[in-house]
Amino acid sequence: MDASAELFRRNGYTGTGLKQIVAAASAPFGSIYHFFPGGKVQLGEEVIRSSGAMYELLFQAILDPAPDLITGVETIFSSAAETLRETDYADACPIATIALEVASTNEALRRATADVFDSWIATGAERFREWGLDEATSRRLTIALLTSLEGAFVLSRAQRNTEALEVAGATIVEAVRAAVDAGGGSGNGSGDAAGG
Repeated sequence: MDASAELFRRNGYTGTGLKQIVAAASAPFGSIYHFFPGGKVQLGEEVIRSSGAMYELLFQAILDPAPDLITGVETIFSSAAETLRETDYADACPIATIALEVASTNEALRRATADVFDSWIATGAERFREWGLDEATSRRLTIALLTSLEGAFVLSRAQRNTEALEVAGATIVEAVRAAVDAGGGSGNGSGDAAGG
């Protein structure tokens, strides 16, 4: 699954063959159908769900220790830009890569990507609420953050620079700051928000 996730991130779902996966995993070809009787589609679905859960944990690991919400959001975008530069623009979000490819052609994989995005939105909105923002603002900002991040990945990979991530990050930080300043939240820490 790890080999598949890396190949899907770099080459997409349709650009990755089963032979490539077993070679990258140093596994016998028959192991795919032993562990994934549904073949590449089942493997793809499980990779989407497990990768989605991993990225959700990463999102929380960045936001939870941040001294304030604005710093946390800035770190999400700066970390994404750093990862792209370090991997020569090869490693972006595998969920978005697959979603773009299969949304109209493979219902099982479309559903898996939709489930992951729904989970990310719910988790992000919950984190924003913990910083004191109301439910509607939290959901709106989470969706804006995700769409900005995913769109910036596409532009950054194509242009081979991080300008799109920097612009998207600054735009979302401004939106978060405006929400906090408008009295929608303290932005000063989950403990403070939860406590009052």
